Amino acid sequence: MKRSVWLVLLLAFALVVAACGGDDDSADTTAATDDGGTETTAAAGDDGGDDAVTQRGFRFVVVSHGQASDPFWSVAANGVTDAGNDMGVTVEYQSPGTFDMVEMSQIIDAAVASQPDGLVVSIPDAAALGDSIRAAVAAGIPVISMNSGSDAFADLGVLVHVGQTEYEAGLIAGGRFAAEGVGSAICVNQEVGNTALDDRCQGFEDGLGVDVNVIPVDLADPTGTQETVAGALQANPVEGILTLGPTGAAPTLAALTESGLLGSVKFATFDMSPDVLQSIVDGDMLFAIDQAQYLQGYLPIVLLTKFKETGALPLGSVDRVMLTGPQIVTSDVAADVIQYSEQGLR
Repeated sequence: MKRSVWLVLLLAFALVVAACGGDDDSADTTAATDDGGTETTAAAGDDGGDDAVTQRGFRFVVVSHGQASDPFWSVAANGVTDAGNDMGVTVEYQSPGTFDMVEMSQIIDAAVASQPDGLVVSIPDAAALGDSIRAAVAAGIPVISMNSGSDAFADLGVLVHVGQTEYEAGLIAGGRFAAEGVGSAICVNQEVGNTALDDRCQGFEDGLGVDVNVIPVDLADPTGTQETVAGALQANPVEGILTLGPTGAAPTLAALTESGLLGSVKFATFDMSPDVLQSIVDGDMLFAIDQAQYLQGYLPIVLLTKFKETGALPLGSVDRVMLTGPQIVTSDVAADVIQYSEQGLR
């Protein structure tokens, strides 16, 4: 009897080893324009091995308003690439060279004309992008939105949204600042006009319960951002600062350090980077609001693949928003999250 049990266990172990063995020979290819504009990431073909991912003949295009060279969007692009490999489909990541809704609508139009099997879009400005997105839907292309557009996607015919509801995330941030006793604050916005970021600042103001000045900064000019924040702090001292991403957080950290206010002004940010997480560990920042952008890139590719294969789509909730955030990262967990951020997964 014992010998039979051992034989069964050995056989099971051998099957597990066989299933997990072998190297994954698939590779990703990435092409980018010199100016940081359109970027494409594609899943490689089947290498013929028994353990290779089944290759499907689907091609999906992802069009976001953020470039894959940006620290935040590089993580989302990693999710797109990994999902393409895992699903065995071809994926393309495309974006305008800067935050440019005219160029983004043109990229969506070109993607629709190429007749992909599915389209993933961010929707930072529904008025500017609406016609292009509706044209994709009218052409019979299944569309999923990600990151921006939780309040607008349904009216455009988009199937489901993957991301977080931005006003509510800002509301949470404001409530946490209020609990810290903050009575005055600024909101540093690197893309004024991006509905999602504007909603974050509005939610922050409402959650804090006092008027909040919005400080516009240039996403591509960290030195200028540092100077702008430093000038704002000198002109109107405040007790708290909320930034809306790592590109605003890093120059703000520098401005606070240079002015001797680091640690005395309550500071938090949306989204993460290794530097942001280390600052939380060090006690220089209260928290970061993580929306899990890797999953925002990854999940739509999985959903589109299964939708093409089965015609079914998980909706996430009654309002068809599949939430990836907000997840509040504080000092008690930041050290553990750093390794994932360094790997491009958080």
